[in-house]
Amino acid sequence: MLALVIGTLLAVAALAFVLYPLVFAPAGPSTRIVSRVTRTADGGGEDAIVALREIEFDRATGKLSDADYTDLKTRYTQRALDAMRAEGVTPASVPVEDAVEAAVLAYRARLRNCARCGPRPEPDAIYCSNCGAYLDEKCAGCGRVVEEAGAAFCAGCGRQLAA
Repeated sequence: MLALVIGTLLAVAALAFVLYPLVFAPAGPSTRIVSRVTRTADGGGEDAIVALREIEFDRATGKLSDADYTDLKTRYTQRALDAMRAEGVTPASVPVEDAVEAAVLAYRARLRNCARCGPRPEPDAIYCSNCGAYLDEKCAGCGRVVEEAGAAFCAGCGRQLAA
């Protein structure tokens, strides 16, 4: 009998602990997450970015078809870019306040880019480690685009591409 009374008291105490914040909520202002993007006069930039996030979520949850997603993404991306250009925001114009962010940007600037796969993790790479494409894209001798994966010589002039 004693165990039943103790168990009941513990259950009531746990319930009171859980419900206390709901019943006795503070009357002061609640904390809100505020976006770092400032609202423009027409709200175009921020509204377009919010809309892009929403359509990404709607597509991921299956509420939006691929055709509608493509149309909406194109429209809102253009709106966001236009608003950013009107404000003069470019990646180079944004000041880097964080030392870690500056280090990441410096690292990315050193990376080689593959036209198909994007930035490669090896700064001294000659060929893409993913698809094998020649990273300089063109032959230094004749200027012909090298499309063959892993090509050691230019198909146009026969010049050696990599040592």
